[in-house]
Amino acid sequence: MPRIPLGRAALAGLGTLAVIAAAVQPAGAAPRTDRSEGPVARAFSSAAAEYGVPRDLLIALGYSETHLDGHHGLPSQAGGYGVMHLVSNPGQHTLELASRLTGDTARELRTNTAANIRGGAAVLRSYADHAGLGTAERRDTDTWYPLLARYGGATDPATARLYADTVYTFLAQGVTARAEGGEKLTLPAREVAPERGSLAPAAQSPDYPSALWVPANPANYAVGRTAAISKVVIHVTEGSYAGTISWFQNPSAQVSAHYVVRSSDGQITQTVREKDTAWHARSGNASGIGIEHEGYIDNPSWFTDAMYRSSAALTASICARYGIPKDRAHIVGHSEVPGNDHTDPGPNWNWTYYMQLVGGSTGGGEVQLSFPSYDTLRSGSTGAQVSAAQSLLNAQGFDAGTVDGSFGAKTVSAVTAFQKARGLDADGVVGARTWTALLSAGTTPALSQGSTGAAVQRLQRALTAALGRTVTADGDFGPGTQQAVRDYQTSRSLGVDGQVGPATWGALQAGR
Repeated sequence: MPRIPLGRAALAGLGTLAVIAAAVQPAGAAPRTDRSEGPVARAFSSAAAEYGVPRDLLIALGYSETHLDGHHGLPSQAGGYGVMHLVSNPGQHTLELASRLTGDTARELRTNTAANIRGGAAVLRSYADHAGLGTAERRDTDTWYPLLARYGGATDPATARLYADTVYTFLAQGVTARAEGGEKLTLPAREVAPERGSLAPAAQSPDYPSALWVPANPANYAVGRTAAISKVVIHVTEGSYAGTISWFQNPSAQVSAHYVVRSSDGQITQTVREKDTAWHARSGNASGIGIEHEGYIDNPSWFTDAMYRSSAALTASICARYGIPKDRAHIVGHSEVPGNDHTDPGPNWNWTYYMQLVGGSTGGGEVQLSFPSYDTLRSGSTGAQVSAAQSLLNAQGFDAGTVDGSFGAKTVSAVTAFQKARGLDADGVVGARTWTALLSAGTTPALSQGSTGAAVQRLQRALTAALGRTVTADGDFGPGTQQAVRDYQTSRSLGVDGQVGPATWGALQAGR
């Protein structure tokens, strides 16, 4: 099969990953001794040199599996350990293979990051030797595609392709990652042309057309339902996307979910039909649809905006199709289902933002005003941000009617009147300038680093709208808020002192 280059533009939908140049370690070269490298980077360099595996390939594989987090030797859901996810389960034994190849004990491979990286390289090299790859071929990153597919442990070709494609996506995009101790590792973006061979892509989901279809093993779910579908259950995989899908295909797993969502780009794969009962939440199985999200509950880097948006669209579709209320009584975490001992999705899952994206209630009763970004709203728009705009307009005396999240004629009139009062273009559209004026409206106390309270929160929301980037609206005027104020003052030709006085408030409330 001819190689098909995967350029950065073709992969833009997979999220933005920083690109910083780093050289590929040539196979067979002496280990690097670059003193600027931290211990994890040196471990990758050494393992690459010892086993003749491209260094960047190893890093991309480790990032794909664990975001370079060894999780203190604790296993993933599928029984994988360490940065390289060396697996020991009834269907896969790369941990044991790595021990035989390196001479390191299983305990060392589980708990020592350098040993774990060396073990992953040794396993890949053994696959390369079995495939007959010579020295020159091993230097070519693209020839490792089927070996990476094998490393993932999937027996299904579509799952194997999902696994290898993820690694090559990170090679194509480039990665900047934080490893143990805060060490920063980077690899460059590159053109890749993986040799996929006969690995076929996954089919389309039978229930949600935007998703792929890779069925779980029949031993891991029950056909049919004993109760009506009445809830959506949110999970975190404690493992990688393709690894989780592969685990659901292992008959010894005795676990499954209806859908799995990828972190990097929000890709969704369905593994169990909605009409059937996946085994994901004990007492919630019969009435719930389970959605797994790639990642680990203790590492917020996995919970990307692409993942939130893709998953929320799926949940909204499920709720619409089964008449499930879009609230926190019916969209729940695994930990909230009675009879469960799991803690996912954990404290790093942003329930408020997720429920806003679903278009439902956060359960708090108050209108949500803080968002990571503010969309342009106009007649016909719906959702939580429309409710926020209506609430703000009403609070300022511009009658937007009932706060119902529907941008109708009354809301248009209120927006237009507000814009005229603030000297803005009176077009009835809530864009960045109107958002800035709305969010900053109110009292104008002097604020500086160390200030706290509702006025600081108003400031932070207004800066988010004005600058087009997230300024955390926590009501605490810290260094991040101070820098945002300085950036705003600079861009608006104001006096730059990082403090908020009459001039800065005046500019914000005028929608500048």
